[in-house]
Amino acid sequence: MTFVVATIVALPVLVILGHLVVPSAEVWQHLASTVLPRYLINTLILVTCVGLGTLVIGTGTAWLVVMCRFPGKRLFEWAMLLPLAVPTYVIAYAYTDFLQYSGPFQSALRNLFGWTRHDYWFPDIRSLPGAAVLITLVLYPYVYMLARAAFLEQSVCMLDVGRTLGRGPWQMFRQIAVPLARPALVGGVSLALMETLNEFGAVQYFGVDTFTTGIYRTWFGLGEQVAAAQLAACLLALVILLVLLERWSRGQRRYHHTSHRYQQLPEYQLRGLKAALATFACAVPVVIGFVVPCLVLGEMALRKGDSVLGRGFLEYAGNSLVLAVIASLVAVGMAVVLSYGARLQPGVWTRTATRIASLGYAIPGSVVAVGILIPFAWLDSQINHLYKGWSGEVLGLVFSGTAFILIYAYVARFLAVSFNAVEASLGKVTPSMDAAARTLGETATGTLRKVHAPIMRGSLLAAAILVFVDVMKELPATIILRPFNFDTLAVRAHNLAADERLAEASTASLTIVAVGIVPVILLSLAMRRSRPGQTGQQVQAQVATGKTNT
Repeated sequence: MTFVVATIVALPVLVILGHLVVPSAEVWQHLASTVLPRYLINTLILVTCVGLGTLVIGTGTAWLVVMCRFPGKRLFEWAMLLPLAVPTYVIAYAYTDFLQYSGPFQSALRNLFGWTRHDYWFPDIRSLPGAAVLITLVLYPYVYMLARAAFLEQSVCMLDVGRTLGRGPWQMFRQIAVPLARPALVGGVSLALMETLNEFGAVQYFGVDTFTTGIYRTWFGLGEQVAAAQLAACLLALVILLVLLERWSRGQRRYHHTSHRYQQLPEYQLRGLKAALATFACAVPVVIGFVVPCLVLGEMALRKGDSVLGRGFLEYAGNSLVLAVIASLVAVGMAVVLSYGARLQPGVWTRTATRIASLGYAIPGSVVAVGILIPFAWLDSQINHLYKGWSGEVLGLVFSGTAFILIYAYVARFLAVSFNAVEASLGKVTPSMDAAARTLGETATGTLRKVHAPIMRGSLLAAAILVFVDVMKELPATIILRPFNFDTLAVRAHNLAADERLAEASTASLTIVAVGIVPVILLSLAMRRSRPGQTGQQVQAQVATGKTNT
């Protein structure tokens, strides 16, 4: 069963890689001579800027809230995670309305200083730098979340040694804490980079050509599925290269603690200017990445909002809800099968199969969508051909025109989120409980249902919530695979924004943000107890950050 699940989930990646050997010389030559260099350069610039930005913001704020005392520290412990609830395309819509020439910010500047259009220069938010800044403000919580967990788990003994050697706070941060937290920092940055490569809504709205927008344009604009698949393969190769570079740079270094005794971490009391700067440093990302977009969206929703706020809007919300619920249940169920199968039959093949199945989160949604649509479109064609020969009629789209492949794409993309959470929780159950259940005559299935499931109930719920929210926000795969006349909140917001109807797009955008706040609260509560040695913290902390182990 483990191999079956792994094969099903890995199918999109195998299809994409298989298209590398399919000839498409003319189209590929055209792409290579016109747009491919721009796709590559823009993608690399975007990835570099977001990687550096999230690393600096996430690591610095995590160190402040863990090791320093300053006004607002308890608030920022959980508030720093709030931008995670805002999809990148939503923040792009909000700031476009807020910072455009006719928006409230520039209007206030002109009224305050008496300027006219030609009296001042203002940067264009709808540009590559603007996209990099906004994506950074949404994705830095990935680095913050893992960096904070790593700093909370650091050994006081190491810090005491640093003090003995005359190291000050800045030197201990730079020379001790950051090197020891390197795996967590790299993991957080890697997640941010994967999400950047997957980004579609914001970069398309800003007119920035990347691989993701290129795949969409090649498929729907040029009608070239082979070329689109080969572009997806290039993007997949870039993802694999990033993972291999990280593994290579880590080398043979290990990051184990030599002591299992954990004490209360010392905190530096900041006063005066230092305290004010610490509060300011933590407040800026939260205000710009969450508060301002929510206020802008709220104002637009109250002022105008979606023109189909009644029955039509409920239909979009219902579609999103149904897809998210089904996908989360299927993903958690498959995660249980994979993790329990690996527990019952540990070995190289089983471990390899589970890792392959959990690769989906590293693959952009557009790549997954193309890898699914190609085989199912072929399958639909074969079914129609056979049915027409038998009955003389055509069935139409059997799979590729339904919500089935959309749910399949969600599961393939987000299975890793649920798998890592379930695996972490299952690993905490001692094998002696399995042995005791089997001694009492329980089968493997009965042991899972009666012993493991009750213990893992909280982890299963957390995994389902994480997948639920990711599906609610997902845009690239949804746009490519959705059935005709079947829109979700994400698609509704994107379509309205693409038509420059930002005020109407605010309702769907604000709804998505509201749903995303739920897991952020759960993450914050779990991380508050993430210091080893405190009651009931280990499982909760690992479950909360389960998706970061991809």
